[in-house]
Amino acid sequence: MGVSVENQDYTFRIEHLRQASAHLKFLSLEPLLEPLPNLDLRGIGWVIVGGESGPGARPIKEEWVISIRDQCLAANTPFFFKQWGGVRKKRTGRVLQDRTWDEMPDMMGGQVVLSSV
Repeated sequence: MGVSVENQDYTFRIEHLRQASAHLKFLSLEPLLEPLPNLDLRGIGWVIVGGESGPGARPIKEEWVISIRDQCLAANTPFFFKQWGGVRKKRTGRVLQDRTWDEMPDMMGGQVVLSSV
């Protein structure tokens, strides 16, 4: 089970998610519209980040994505970077600092294990 959190106004959803009885709890931080510097990742098994796409897409900043990635690394939470977004999302791609971040939770045996592709 997951929740979308696109900016600080919706971080309250993370606490609601934490209260759910779902086996895997994930955050979909997309479209990411502002920095989220102090995420509480306690009990969160996966974080997905992406920029907005299509006409009128609002920009995403690399430093926002790096901050979230670093928070995930510190919390040992799998991090998946979906896309930079924009009007031509295929052109902007999904590489962050010379790497594609495809971490996913591995639910084998009930343990979340980092598995990078």
